[in-house]
Amino acid sequence: MSVKGPIILIEDDSDDQFLLKSIVEELQIPNPIIFFSNGLEALLFLETTTEQPFIIFCDINMPVMNGLELRQRIEQNEYLKKKSIPFVFLSTADNPHIISVAYEATIQGFFKKENSFEDLKKRIRIIFEYWQSCLHPNNYV
Repeated sequence: MSVKGPIILIEDDSDDQFLLKSIVEELQIPNPIIFFSNGLEALLFLETTTEQPFIIFCDINMPVMNGLELRQRIEQNEYLKKKSIPFVFLSTADNPHIISVAYEATIQGFFKKENSFEDLKKRIRIIFEYWQSCLHPNNYV
């Protein structure tokens, strides 16, 4: 994790992409945002970039490769596992079984998308501030 690294947002809904981009801008978060519309696109980027992303926000339900499949592939990849990128699900899915499976895949958080812009903005602020303050092994590399 790099405090200045890009925020990876994996979301297939263009309205949600716009909403999340607007929130990051309103919160004046300086990190660049890189959007992907499915897990496979994100995985290909993560496997080939030398950048150290700050955090991954990922939806669960997406075409091609869903969020759970992406997380499993990241955990199976030694290069990506060493990067220790915080991985947070941000989804409308709130099925207890899905949440349990997600945590078994060693995610760092599972948050339900809020219905209001202001509530979602508060949630994103809290997550960002937490990870910005967190000590991380890649901070010392």
